[in-house]
Amino acid sequence: MNRKFLLIAILGFMLAACGSAATPAAQPTAAPIIEPTTVPTLAPTLEPTAAPIILTDGLGREVTLAAPAARIVSLAPSNTEILFALNAGGLLIGRDDFSDYPPEAANVPSIGSLYPNVNAEAIVALQPDLVLAAGITNPADVQKLADLGVTVYATSFATDLDDIFNDILAVGALIGKSGEADAMVAGLKARVDSVTAKVSAAAVKPVVFYEVDATEPEKPWTAGTGTFIDTMIATAGGVNAGAVAADYFQISFEQLVTQDPDVIVLGSFTYGGQTPELVAQRPGWDSLKAVKNNTVYTFDDNLVSRPGPRVVDGLETLAKLFHPDLFK
Repeated sequence: MNRKFLLIAILGFMLAACGSAATPAAQPTAAPIIEPTTVPTLAPTLEPTAAPIILTDGLGREVTLAAPAARIVSLAPSNTEILFALNAGGLLIGRDDFSDYPPEAANVPSIGSLYPNVNAEAIVALQPDLVLAAGITNPADVQKLADLGVTVYATSFATDLDDIFNDILAVGALIGKSGEADAMVAGLKARVDSVTAKVSAAAVKPVVFYEVDATEPEKPWTAGTGTFIDTMIATAGGVNAGAVAADYFQISFEQLVTQDPDVIVLGSFTYGGQTPELVAQRPGWDSLKAVKNNTVYTFDDNLVSRPGPRVVDGLETLAKLFHPDLFK
């Protein structure tokens, strides 16, 4: 597993662990509410495919299906969400433990945790005709499944919205629903274009600090350059305070004071229970512009950490936080 995969895996489990022990968090009060995407529950209809489906996956592997997949195991919440959004949740016969959206996903049997390794035996026993891996899946696990004769397609390690759109198109092709995938991506792109058009009119771009994890509040984790969150902040019309370093890292309070963010977004709310009130109680944080101006917001981190259709919900939410005057 490369450094990016390992860091996100460690952060995910660190956040999940501290989330269960944290003081119950106050409900978000300042962030605008985006209605969740309605997920149809009708039985999927598959488009007939005369020729084999041949695609190159996120690991550079050529993957071939003789016909659209009808029995699928998902190894990532993003892939699970893509399938349900394509009205194909009924094709799922197995999912990872973290696939909890939409609520109907809970009805799909879990194959357990993916760490330290995927339970290959449990997957083989389900007799899938396709396993959907992801950018965070250990390539060694993908190879083990392939060696056992399982067809595995790995979606990308998304660093921008186009990566996600291409993954949706690929999943659509693999299940014989390219038309639905094309329509979904067109709709998502139209929403992104609407956001970018509005924020382009902003006279000032606010400096934004996105907090990923505050297990050590004196040096919280944030997203630097080269990350998907960095891309989302820029697309929503902000300037990333974490751009002082690359990848995910722990930013010092001294660095944060130098950046003096206009807006603080607490992705750490979702699993760590962080709130504007708790942030204001941190030593020295009351000197930050965002704390003084009450522009510290709770935020559902799943909207940016899961590279699926809901990232556009996340983009719209961030843009409204950064530029409320443009989204009245």
